[in-house]
Amino acid sequence: MAKRDYYEVLGIDKNASEDEIKKAYRKLAIKYHPDRNPDSKEAEEKFKEAAEAYDVLHDPQKRQQYDQFGFNAPGAGGFGGFGETGGFSMDDIFSMFGDVFGGHGGFGGFSGFGGEGSRQRPQYRGSDLRLKVKLSLQEIATGVTKKFKVKKDVTCTHCHGSGAENGSQSETCPTCHGSGVVVKTVRTMLGMMQTQTECPNCHGEGTVIKDKCHQCHGTGVVKGEEIVEIKIPAGVAEGMVVNVPGKGNAGQRNGISGNIQVYIEEEENDTFIRDGQDIVYNLLLDFPTAALGGEVEIPTLEGTRVRIKIDAGTQPGKTLRLRGKGLPAVQGYGSGKGDLVVHISVFVPKTLSREEKNMLENLRNNDNFKGDNVTKRSIFKKFRNYFD
Repeated sequence: MAKRDYYEVLGIDKNASEDEIKKAYRKLAIKYHPDRNPDSKEAEEKFKEAAEAYDVLHDPQKRQQYDQFGFNAPGAGGFGGFGETGGFSMDDIFSMFGDVFGGHGGFGGFSGFGGEGSRQRPQYRGSDLRLKVKLSLQEIATGVTKKFKVKKDVTCTHCHGSGAENGSQSETCPTCHGSGVVVKTVRTMLGMMQTQTECPNCHGEGTVIKDKCHQCHGTGVVKGEEIVEIKIPAGVAEGMVVNVPGKGNAGQRNGISGNIQVYIEEEENDTFIRDGQDIVYNLLLDFPTAALGGEVEIPTLEGTRVRIKIDAGTQPGKTLRLRGKGLPAVQGYGSGKGDLVVHISVFVPKTLSREEKNMLENLRNNDNFKGDNVTKRSIFKKFRNYFD
């Protein structure tokens, strides 16, 4: 199916509360649940579509990224789907969002999808990690690779993630007798219905470890650390999040590893001010150069200096623009570079020698240095243009 706006999928507006998002998703999930729509490919796709929309919109950070950038998040490869390309099965959806319905497989009284015999061993997913990184304007301009020493859950090397001692075998769970679920009969508005929830003893696996690994105590993960290299794309900005798949906490029992979310912060720059993709430089001219014109050197982000021409009679507040000397667009959100905007100010000395004072007194009496008439005409022109 063609990708639809997530708010449209759930039938809610962009100001919907977390509770409204949850209710809308629950309604759609029940409507398109596989047990209600057996052998319906369309219902299955709508079920997955609703789960994808809920996955993004119920998470404040993902929602903010989606509202700002749409389906593609900077450096994240976009918001993945729940189909084959996204790598999520129906089991994943149930395990990730089962809390919305009160259990792993219980969706408002419906049994787990697919009927008996189709249940697979659930795959655990490690939690995500969050990091902050401060970048200079120069690093933002070119992109940069940063190294982090990350403390996290890693796969147990003693049992290789299985959770069992070497040679130990798993045995059928005595609580669920290998099904991975327990069935309960509950009273609902629709009458007596059976719900199917994850077995609390084996956590849906159907088997339990007979002799647990003495290192990880059966979880398959231990505390450790890893040096992680993270590539930050050029053009990022304060508040953006770069998602690094598979580098978060390891999943228990050889499950799926979580992600690392890198939050971007910008260091203040002593020379430039950022304005979107443009960078602004304040050029302080001496009065003779502003009046007579000339050439001056200004710095660039690349660390070089370029010469620019100053026209005679340049006024304070004038701006010059050097095309393509700013910041690049973050990948996937435009092309080209911004500009280096030069904002011109004129330096006025606070102290003067006797000779300098005499020179300026002579200039003050010269009509060419009296700005009253010029200023009045300029203000009147701007005032008239505003109303035009």
